[in-house]
Amino acid sequence: MRKEILFSGFGGQGVILASVILGRAAAVYENLYAVQTQAYGPESRGGASKAEVVISDEPIDYPKTLQPDYAVFFSQEAYSKYLHTVKEGAKVIIEDELVPHRDLEFEKKLNVIALPLTEIAEETTGLSLTMNIMTIGILTAWTEVVSREAIEKAVLDAVPKGTEEINLRALKKGFELGEKARRGEF
Repeated sequence: MRKEILFSGFGGQGVILASVILGRAAAVYENLYAVQTQAYGPESRGGASKAEVVISDEPIDYPKTLQPDYAVFFSQEAYSKYLHTVKEGAKVIIEDELVPHRDLEFEKKLNVIALPLTEIAEETTGLSLTMNIMTIGILTAWTEVVSREAIEKAVLDAVPKGTEEINLRALKKGFELGEKARRGEF
């Protein structure tokens, strides 16, 4: 089992943190092999940044994604730059309000949910910056790439002290949305 996950967006959206949390959940709490890589140099100043996680039940020989099984797009530039790298049938999460120009023809080959993630996070926690935590909740519940327990522990390890409650609220909202995706309600 080798699963490849791509997170992409612009600097400040928590793309790197989301990937680190997912990799930690897999490696520390699921006893799987996981590698996390990132590109955020000049990209972190408003351009498309990306982070990749490869999870496997055997040693990983190549640390980058070749054809992601799952992808998250938080911005138009990230979507435009990386959409065509995902494999046919991939599960894709899109920040609907920040990706107005979509390749609907290509998306027919994918399983896509597009939601106003930032808005939902803000309504749920009062903070739009919890959108990345909410999104890993969606990804976890929809794909079962790691368990909910593992991702919850990894979130608690990663978030600043004093923000645990708000981040768990975002994560649990993500679980709810991911369940709806599993049932085909989007």
